[in-house]
Amino acid sequence: MRQVIASAFVSLDGVMQAPGGPDEDRSGGFEYGGWVAGTWDDGVGEAIGRVFERPFDLLLGRKTYEIFAAHWPRVPDDDPIARQFNACRKYVATSSDAPLAWANSTAIHDAATEVRRLRQTDGPDLLVQGSSGLLKTLLAERLVDEITLLTFPLVLGKGKTFFSDESRPGAYSVVASSLTPSGIFIATYRPSRPVPTASFALDSPGEEEIARRRNIEAGG
Repeated sequence: MRQVIASAFVSLDGVMQAPGGPDEDRSGGFEYGGWVAGTWDDGVGEAIGRVFERPFDLLLGRKTYEIFAAHWPRVPDDDPIARQFNACRKYVATSSDAPLAWANSTAIHDAATEVRRLRQTDGPDLLVQGSSGLLKTLLAERLVDEITLLTFPLVLGKGKTFFSDESRPGAYSVVASSLTPSGIFIATYRPSRPVPTASFALDSPGEEEIARRRNIEAGG
């Protein structure tokens, strides 16, 4: 069974929009495109190398595909990531029938159904890069097996986020983590169990607590 593995650059407030450059994605009036470049260090490069060290196919949303397709074919093949990206199979979640010009690209029109099918086929793992819209679908359908987040010590205040209100609740296990010299926290997570809940409340709440709860129930 193939695994769906997502990796992303995120800010402290969970924004993943336009990490690579000012013109990558200005939608929603986003003005901080290229926020990764100003804090990049060698530790990030090493972590990215680990993400791409095993065989993979790419699983992309249409907008991320267009960003990649305009960039990576122009990067010389002596760059190892360019060589891998240009050679691998690309599955593109899109509602359009427009042709996909980047080599080895295949359109998928029902992302959840097609990803379920792809997971049952032979082949390398399916690596999601960027693709915030696609991620919403995959996380809502519990179709992501592993997540690597590279969290930069920045607050961006607005923008497309990795998790959304559509994400399914759940607890995750940390299977690897590291901190780079620039303070970028890199962690790999796998879904583990339902959200555990407990309470620090007193066994016998006082009058103030009872009144507080009633006020909340009344919409106060």
